[in-house]
Amino acid sequence: MPEASLYPLHADLFQRAVVDTQALPWVASPEPTVQRKLIERAGGDGTRATSLVRFAAGASFPAHTHAQGEEFFVLSGVFCDEFGCYPAGSYVVNPPGSQHTPSAPEGCVIFVKLHHLPAASTQKIVINTLKAAWLPGLVDGLDVMPLADFGGEHTALVRWQPNTYFKPHHHFGGEEIFVLEGEFCDETGCYPAGSWLRSPHFSHHTPFTRQGCTIFVKTGHLPIPDTWFNAIQPLV
Repeated sequence: MPEASLYPLHADLFQRAVVDTQALPWVASPEPTVQRKLIERAGGDGTRATSLVRFAAGASFPAHTHAQGEEFFVLSGVFCDEFGCYPAGSYVVNPPGSQHTPSAPEGCVIFVKLHHLPAASTQKIVINTLKAAWLPGLVDGLDVMPLADFGGEHTALVRWQPNTYFKPHHHFGGEEIFVLEGEFCDETGCYPAGSWLRSPHFSHHTPFTRQGCTIFVKTGHLPIPDTWFNAIQPLV
């Protein structure tokens, strides 16, 4: 029987998806000391994917190239490659065509997105979010830490104080959230730490939190249906 990782999973980027990663099993990767929780996959290895990846202490992975880039956030432990070591709280982007040899002398867990960056995105990014500055958000109780911006796509950490409420809004190009701490809510439900949400182009919600939370957020990176452009063409 083929491995489960070969099957598409939440692969329709025009559909909303919600995953409680705390409930997902750890599954084997090509390396016996590295395991994954599969969140979103276009197909087998080498295709667009979003996962949690756990390296056992002393684990390593062979040198490999990310043809369409890699983006990850270190949730615990220390992730290393030949370019440096990145402790918990580190955000790293390896652009399309980059190569590295990962390892984790102490073990680590990362939230990682693969094979999803545009070819024109050539910048390597490394940010220790435990040392970077927070900026005021659009409402009281909200702080934002910008991480990456490219071609209308934005990635940031957003920190919500308890009992913070945001205005209703749409997301052009969609939104993706991974809840790092606390509990994030909107009118469709409440999502504790470890929750992953993907909302497609021009989706609408009114987010809030009662207990406070910190979330990893990407906006503007999901496809826009051709029908949406057709619907706004002026009549001639």
